[in-house]
Amino acid sequence: MGYNERIEELLDDMSVFMDWTEKYEYIISLGRQLPPMPEKFRKKDHLIKGCQSRVWVGTVLQEGKLMIYADSDSLITKGLIALFIRLLSGLTPQEIEEADLSRINDCGLREHLASTRANALTTMEETIRQAAAAAR
Repeated sequence: MGYNERIEELLDDMSVFMDWTEKYEYIISLGRQLPPMPEKFRKKDHLIKGCQSRVWVGTVLQEGKLMIYADSDSLITKGLIALFIRLLSGLTPQEIEEADLSRINDCGLREHLASTRANALTTMEETIRQAAAAAR
């Protein structure tokens, strides 16, 4: 499944929730479903700088596709990085670079986040795009 199908599926999933409390709970549940992050990525050089919470992101290029692994010490932040994993992990670096990630905001996510979390969302996106560019 490509990015466009993935984002449409995510937006459909988010649309069934009536209020933002339910949407936050859904995002947190995505974070809880993340597989354990390989220990080799739980190092200082994989920490995203500029996030209030600690967020680790590691990538591996496998058969031309970028696999993304992540974890956080904050439930909501872990859920936010899980959104990126759901949308981007397993795509080619070029597909990741071309993905219109502003579509995440079609459900109103950014406007319902505290400014520090909205900034973290941007930093997560930049980190993943840089990894994709480096993998090309």
